Amino acid sequence: GYRVIDALTTLAFDYPRRSPFFTKELEVFLALAYESGLPLTDMKGSYAGAMGLGQFMPSSYTAYAKDFEGDGVIDIWTNPNDAVMSVANYFVAHGWRPGGDVIAAADFNGDTSVFEGGLKPKKTIAELSSLGVTSRDKVPTNAKATPIKFEGKAGDEYWLGLHNFYVITRYNHSAMYAMAVYQLSQDLRARML
Repeated sequence: GYRVIDALTTLAFDYPRRSPFFTKELEVFLALAYESGLPLTDMKGSYAGAMGLGQFMPSSYTAYAKDFEGDGVIDIWTNPNDAVMSVANYFVAHGWRPGGDVIAAADFNGDTSVFEGGLKPKKTIAELSSLGVTSRDKVPTNAKATPIKFEGKAGDEYWLGLHNFYVITRYNHSAMYAMAVYQLSQDLRARML
């Protein structure tokens, strides 16, 4: 990993387009290091300053990181329990619905412009069905979804991203990332049962 202080300083001062964002993250990081007593130059992260196992930006750390162990230390770098609990807390804060569906397989026969609506679910399953995107899974017709197209091994795959899928994309703004998280969760669930 990279030293977080170096990554944030470089991006704050040498990346004009995103300078306001990274300057704020640098400010939060410096305050975090001071208040927590964590060694400023020892904290490692990504090239963009994301920290720990959950890759939290400093502002996300201060807002969502949790001490799962109850030992008075929030350690998202080496303590998987704190890291996982912190990500779960992030999801809850962004509206995760326990037991809610994440994504539904779909069939598609219509205008491809339907896939240009972004990640936030805006149309109901019924509305999307009238536009040629029909769910293969049992999902309430009044549930809101966003149609998503992925390139699969055998060609295009069509999906309907539901509310919890959108919550995952708040953590990382990529449909592919959210799909990978979902598929990994299903694999882990199958192994545990």
